[in-house]
Amino acid sequence: MNGRIHRFDALDNFRDYGDYASTAGRRVVAGRLFRSAHHARASEADLQRLAGLGLAAVVDLRRPGERRDQPSRRPPGFAGQVIESVHDDGREAPHITFLKTADLTVDSGRRFMTETYRALPFEPAHLDLFSRYFRALGEADGPVLIHCAAGKDRTGLLAALTHHLLGVHRDDMIEDFLLTNAAVDLSGRAPAIAKQLEAMTGRPAAHDAVVAFLGVEPVYLETALAEIAARHGSTDGYLEQALGVDAALRHRIGERLAA
Repeated sequence: MNGRIHRFDALDNFRDYGDYASTAGRRVVAGRLFRSAHHARASEADLQRLAGLGLAAVVDLRRPGERRDQPSRRPPGFAGQVIESVHDDGREAPHITFLKTADLTVDSGRRFMTETYRALPFEPAHLDLFSRYFRALGEADGPVLIHCAAGKDRTGLLAALTHHLLGVHRDDMIEDFLLTNAAVDLSGRAPAIAKQLEAMTGRPAAHDAVVAFLGVEPVYLETALAEIAARHGSTDGYLEQALGVDAALRHRIGERLAA
């Protein structure tokens, strides 16, 4: 099992996305950058483990409605910064709408996810949250954890942007993105998810389609980065123009997270 993956009782897809080689012979420090799925089902033992990490900030990338439906559990006395969005368009999460209204097949799921990634970097809530996250990286005196619902899409994009900023090689960025497929027992979870989908929609979902929908593929992240380059010229242009990550902030983040 990959040493980046941390196993918890009921906290999924928890990983350290530091400890990668960076530019100029440097290395992103380990134990400072964490990512996961939501924390609503965290056990008491999970909360103790979280407390032991000494988190300085938690960035919850979910919509307000998602947070209401699955409120986060935090360690007793948690004093770290919590960054979350108040931007609520009143709509349900797009993947829920898709699952309710379309037949889930491998191809339809892949098309939906590809188009989702094309839009992810530019949604108002994400622009706000991503910007505040990078400011926190430049200020936090301790580890930072990012998460969404499954810890794979919104979280995966933000982790990739962080890797780019820190000079992590693109191959390592993609490898880290794809670790969701190893961190989560996709095939083992698919039958229960399929039953939930059939109860919700009245339509059966094929096992391979559910597995594909629960995982990630390189084309998803590549689509997001290509759209970023198309609109802003480069990922660096997006970081500066859309998120306000200027040279001074980049320097502070690099000094804190690369050794």
